[in-house]
Amino acid sequence: MSEASKPATTTVAAQPPNANAALVLASGEVFWGRGAGAPGASVGEVCFNTSITGYQEILTDPSYAGQVITFTFPHIGNVGANPEDMETITPAARGAVMRVDITDPASWRAAQHLDAWLKSHNLTAVTGVDTRRLTRLIRDGGAPNGVVAYKDDGPLDIPALVAMAQGFPGLEGLDLAKDVSCAQTYSWDTTMWKLGQGYGTQTAPKHHVVAVDFGAKQNILRCLAAEGCKVTVVPATATAEDILAHRPDGLFLSNGPGDPAATGAYAVPMVKDVMATGLPVFGICLGHQILALALGAKTSKMHLGHRGANQPVKDLETGKVEITSQNHGFVVERGSLPAGVVETHRSLFDGALEGIRVDGKPVFSVQYHPEASPGPQDSHYLFKRFVALMDEQD
Repeated sequence: MSEASKPATTTVAAQPPNANAALVLASGEVFWGRGAGAPGASVGEVCFNTSITGYQEILTDPSYAGQVITFTFPHIGNVGANPEDMETITPAARGAVMRVDITDPASWRAAQHLDAWLKSHNLTAVTGVDTRRLTRLIRDGGAPNGVVAYKDDGPLDIPALVAMAQGFPGLEGLDLAKDVSCAQTYSWDTTMWKLGQGYGTQTAPKHHVVAVDFGAKQNILRCLAAEGCKVTVVPATATAEDILAHRPDGLFLSNGPGDPAATGAYAVPMVKDVMATGLPVFGICLGHQILALALGAKTSKMHLGHRGANQPVKDLETGKVEITSQNHGFVVERGSLPAGVVETHRSLFDGALEGIRVDGKPVFSVQYHPEASPGPQDSHYLFKRFVALMDEQD
């Protein structure tokens, strides 16, 4: 083999004496740091989240399946962890990257130190990373594949970790909804959390909603129950026949991870068949994208995606601006919307399409997360809108 035809190699600096963990990118770039959580190595798409609160909710959001989360806010751990702030039973994120060591908890609600919580869920994290440099790298080059690795009994094998990162297929074309969806149908009646009271229970529901679990956050289900809904949660692969057998008043399409086109292979036919009955339909995040596909639109991978709180979205029909929470790496292409499908919401960050409705039909969706509370309740009207559509069907 000639010198010119040999594969390029990346020279990696020796492991610093105070480092026992690293984020290793597929490019061969290494961000050294200190380990937190559970020792191990986990591969995924490396993204960043700009939220300054809600790290436990972020880590337990099923939409982060297949991803390593970089927190741009440095003080992670300051409110500890507790069982009330979980968005799913088992976290789906692959790992976390932080600027400084995990902060000791300073909240009366803290039930556990975040480091202990990470260990309890077998999540690996690396701290001490220059997250500003990493965030700029992601901003300029897009979300790379990488491995978060922590070894407390010897040096890291960087070439093996680079190979591991390079072997990750990425999220485009990947259906992850099946991995995080429930395995069987169940009922939900828990309502919103209140200070001094905890979570409530819906005992007198007015409507029955079937929620398709593509990776649903639990607070979405709480919001539906709080608005007077009996909620039946079904797996991502449920058919229209499965859903209609429950005799629902409305269909909810949840958030979730992965490529909507891949999930849509089985979800789109279901949505089309349910819409044909005239049943009200409401979608969020991945559910919004799948609904758009069912209506004939297209989706595509974003350069960065939107991940964080305090993201402004304009309601084009009322002129109001909502402060929203977002987590998505794919987007519905505005130019692909068919006749009769109207854009209702738009990002004021980059102009991305953030919501649609169908003329003459009780069908709408948004890209962002109205159940989250950066506003704090700017977007809760969407759940009321869904209930109003079901009222009109009575």
